[in-house]
Amino acid sequence: MACLHDHSCEDHDCSADWSLYKHIDISKVTALNEAVPGSVKSVFKAWEQRLSSSEEHLESNEGDPELLVFIPFTSDVKIKSISIVGGAGGTSPSKMRAFINRDGIDFSDAQSMQAIQEWDLAENLQGVLEYQTRYSKFQSVASITLHFPENFGGDTTQIQYIGLKGEATQLRRDVVATIVYELMPNPSDHKAQAEGGGGLSHVE
Repeated sequence: MACLHDHSCEDHDCSADWSLYKHIDISKVTALNEAVPGSVKSVFKAWEQRLSSSEEHLESNEGDPELLVFIPFTSDVKIKSISIVGGAGGTSPSKMRAFINRDGIDFSDAQSMQAIQEWDLAENLQGVLEYQTRYSKFQSVASITLHFPENFGGDTTQIQYIGLKGEATQLRRDVVATIVYELMPNPSDHKAQAEGGGGLSHVE
């Protein structure tokens, strides 16, 4: 299901709504069948920059419109909706399929696996359409893989922008790991306390 913005973006901070890009682990984002290695990273940006034509875009290899994009997050997120801005001339993706918390999916897996949700896409060159998720299924998302199997007849598929609306949990995973580490007993700490008379008696 796609919907249009139901408000004036001049009066509403749309950028704040689409701020999940700040929680994407960009260094680990990957795409299969991208013509230019690493170009997928350029499609994740601030909402107000979604139509910028001066930046790079993601494009599939010539004659093969299929794309598979893996998006990991720095903390678990809840995803409410997704926006895709594609290219002109039939190069926009026409279908999108999503998989949650499944690392290492390839095209064979994507074609044979049941997606958590699928959407028929419209050409969204102005970036005003968003596709609602089945929100109850998009909780505690550590990563999302988006499969774009076809386009509107172009030789390649182009994507200028991928936007994710939702909310992130308060703690990043690296912070949680640090907290767990700090709670673990450290023998050197006890030694320091003993030597400093910090409440531990030393028995000869």
